[in-house]
Amino acid sequence: MNSETHIQALERKIKALISSEPGFFLVEVTIKPTNNIKVFIDGDEGVGIDKLVRYNRKLYKEIEEEGMFPGGDFSLEVSSPGLDEPLKLHRQYMKNIGRFVEVVNNDGTKIEGKLTGANETELLVEETKGKGKKMEVVNHTIPLAEIKTTKVQIKF
Repeated sequence: MNSETHIQALERKIKALISSEPGFFLVEVTIKPTNNIKVFIDGDEGVGIDKLVRYNRKLYKEIEEEGMFPGGDFSLEVSSPGLDEPLKLHRQYMKNIGRFVEVVNNDGTKIEGKLTGANETELLVEETKGKGKKMEVVNHTIPLAEIKTTKVQIKF
């Protein structure tokens, strides 16, 4: 079984595991050459650590029982995507409306501002430039096809 086949099989298993929780969704599955499997699950209202632990144990058991990796030669990490992970799915954009984001376009330009909207084809980001009397608000409509990464920013 090659890596892509493993990923597809794991995606099916994970979607079956979380199917009873409509607020949860699979973001990504990766497998490193060392058989280190990383699974990112997110939720419209977030995902509790207790749920992630339960999914990890169930998935680990299924992988072991099926012998997907001969000799049990694999490691498994199930987590929610942290703030260092870029947004990948429409549902992630929707749950982060109102938060500050950094959008890096394919050409390398950056836009930082408040995510004010998202649809299947574009993001709406409100950028504040300048300070005091020179402050101006610029609204950007950014096609998803032009976005390299979008990360949530923490502002204090």
